Amino acid sequence: MYKLLRPFLFRMDAERAHDVSLRAAEMAQSMTPGFVSSMFEFEDERLKQRLWGKAFANPLGLAAGADKNARLIGFWESVGFGFVEVGSVTAQASDGNAQPRAFRVQDDDALINRMGLNNDGAAAVAKRLATNRSDRSRPLGINIAKTHSPDIMGEAAVEDFRESFRLLAPDADYIALNVSCPNTREGKTFEAPDALDQLLSVIMEEREAPERRVPVLIKLSPPDSARVVFDSELEEVIAIAVDHKVDGFVATNTASDRSGLSADDADLERIGPGGMSGAPLHARSTQMVRYVYRATDGEIPIIGVGGICDADTAYDTICAGASLIQLYTALVYEGPGLVKRIKQGLIERIKRDGYANIGEAIGTRSEMGESVAA
Repeated sequence: MYKLLRPFLFRMDAERAHDVSLRAAEMAQSMTPGFVSSMFEFEDERLKQRLWGKAFANPLGLAAGADKNARLIGFWESVGFGFVEVGSVTAQASDGNAQPRAFRVQDDDALINRMGLNNDGAAAVAKRLATNRSDRSRPLGINIAKTHSPDIMGEAAVEDFRESFRLLAPDADYIALNVSCPNTREGKTFEAPDALDQLLSVIMEEREAPERRVPVLIKLSPPDSARVVFDSELEEVIAIAVDHKVDGFVATNTASDRSGLSADDADLERIGPGGMSGAPLHARSTQMVRYVYRATDGEIPIIGVGGICDADTAYDTICAGASLIQLYTALVYEGPGLVKRIKQGLIERIKRDGYANIGEAIGTRSEMGESVAA
């Protein structure tokens, strides 16, 4: 069905097409329970895992950015995702950057966006989540970021994060701290080691409250290339995170550069700045997964995200060291049927390689530079 709808959607600009798709999903979500899931149903015991005390029916999740305001959790579950990550959510509501701010790079199956963290704000999202808590059947991650304002810096920025965490943690199965978002005027506010140390001190203190004892994950930037073998600042960031006992990493965010795109320079100049996601990011994000997996001796779960667009890239990321994986951009190009196809493909690959379940494949090709998708 999506193949029939895609030409219609692609005649619109990227953001309008996304909004239309979300409205259609909202309509589908309101239909008789089971209507959507019957079209995408596929689960297999060999894809199950247990992480952070939660059961994951399969390792494939929805990445942050697709459902910023947590309006469609039921729909994403019915499509077959094993977990859903909503956001980024900020303490204050924001309209984000001026439009146009989202662009397709079709020849490369990529997107470029400078949305600017547009969202309803933490209080509104928390209220929404409280009303549908009993309807959720799969783990929910909430991605939080600093409010998009250059006036909120230093200690005020830490307090901004704290407010979002305080409001949203009670309804989360994990919180991902988006310290690496390239789509704001301030850039990577908290990925510098000293800033991250300060932020984690506050968040982990806030987590001591019984109602907010949730896993905390750090979302990292992609490396500059797929050849990274050592990065002293990244080593320091990982060490700080481990010292604060973070529960996981998300690797990676979008990229602010244009490496890997085949599009004409003039076309890219017309698009302007923003974070790049999609197929060209896969090699770099997967290399980051390997790096973090090796740096932590495989003891801290990693969510791999960036350029996952089929079963090969999904399996590649898992073998590199990711316990869970996410996608978003590929949905724009392939539609929700991709979720089922990836899960079926993962089963084929673990059977081929003689593994009893997906957990046995994690980190099996974590040597720097290895790939099973090549």
